[in-house]
Amino acid sequence: MVANSNGKLAILGGEPVRRKAWHSWPKSDQLEEQELLTVLRSGKWGRFQGKDSAVERFEGSYAKLLGCKHVLATANGTSALFASLHAMGIGPGDEVVLSPYTFVATANVVLLNYALPIFCDSDLDSFQIDANKVASKITPRTALILPVHMAGCAANLDVILETAKAKGIPVLEDACQAHLGEWRGRKLGTWGAAGCFSFQASKNLNSGEGGVVSTNDSALYERAYSFHSAGRPLNPKPGGPSYVSNAANLRLTEFQGAILNAQMTRLETQSRIREENVRYLTGLLEKIPGIKPVRNYEGCTRSAWHLFMFRYEKEAFAGIERSVFLKALAAEGIRSSSGYQPLNKEVFLLRSLQSKGFKRIYGEKMLKEWSERNECPVNDKLCGQAAWFSQTMLLGGREDMDHIGEAIAKIQGQADALRGV
Repeated sequence: MVANSNGKLAILGGEPVRRKAWHSWPKSDQLEEQELLTVLRSGKWGRFQGKDSAVERFEGSYAKLLGCKHVLATANGTSALFASLHAMGIGPGDEVVLSPYTFVATANVVLLNYALPIFCDSDLDSFQIDANKVASKITPRTALILPVHMAGCAANLDVILETAKAKGIPVLEDACQAHLGEWRGRKLGTWGAAGCFSFQASKNLNSGEGGVVSTNDSALYERAYSFHSAGRPLNPKPGGPSYVSNAANLRLTEFQGAILNAQMTRLETQSRIREENVRYLTGLLEKIPGIKPVRNYEGCTRSAWHLFMFRYEKEAFAGIERSVFLKALAAEGIRSSSGYQPLNKEVFLLRSLQSKGFKRIYGEKMLKEWSERNECPVNDKLCGQAAWFSQTMLLGGREDMDHIGEAIAKIQGQADALRGV
């Protein structure tokens, strides 16, 4: 334990609990260098088909890891979602049910297809979409259910898949933060018609930018492949068409494939470290009144722990606002974030729905009713209480977790002194 943990709060001039730097990210060594030099010297820098392709090697390794038939590498997680929606035929007039507690990309890809995002409220304890409310959001226009496995923890797939089956609606898993996450022993991203992952710089598996579509549906895979490669067919035939669909260019480069092949060698070990630290940290924080660590569903047999999320209840901290608590925590040397704001209330989204195109498709009456349909009061409360620690903070030892627990306990013990800060 840190000797000065009971001293004056750092934000008020005292000594911080922690001065030691947190772990840097990403991790790399000679393996990344070797993989990148191989691509550099090959002269084949863009994606190509063949046994020497770094991208295809990664796709094969990741498909094996997930236990699925097909993996398609894309430029990023957003483009994986975009390609999936196209492959699933989502377009103008369709409604897509999704979570309001997620990164903006989940909604952006719906808007890019001129489909209508329909937000289903959150579950306060799990930070996930409230699966029990999904059925109430379904209408004859609903063409897709798009749950997010927030922070690498699983949404309640039992209820979501049962609802989807009963209504005859496909499910696309946004697993962008959920590398190695599982539901009932099976990898996330393999339960729905397709899944999507991200390898953006902050992610547990990192190539700066990158993503994949995972699926067991060969026809869906072929459509997604064509869309991500300027409309070219997966298996062109002599004399056949050069292009088979309207499309984008969303290919992953060989350099990123090379980095991912190297990063994959550390993924399991790093994940185990995070899991051990989360178990210990959760035990520490559960003892502090007003700190509510995220609760996973019983079916979540493994979480990726891209983030460690908890709720801050100010009543247990002399009523000080979350913003003050987070500033005090930062002063103690503990990095944190307040997380997402309500996505259903973002101004850009409301402006998009009032655009000429959306008005032509849905009509002004439906769009005026949209805000009322998309009220998410539990998510509003969640966004006002949430706090995050990044996955890189979970890569150290128990001393790091002790610092987090000590800093929070220190702040609570002197919360009265923070009034007016």
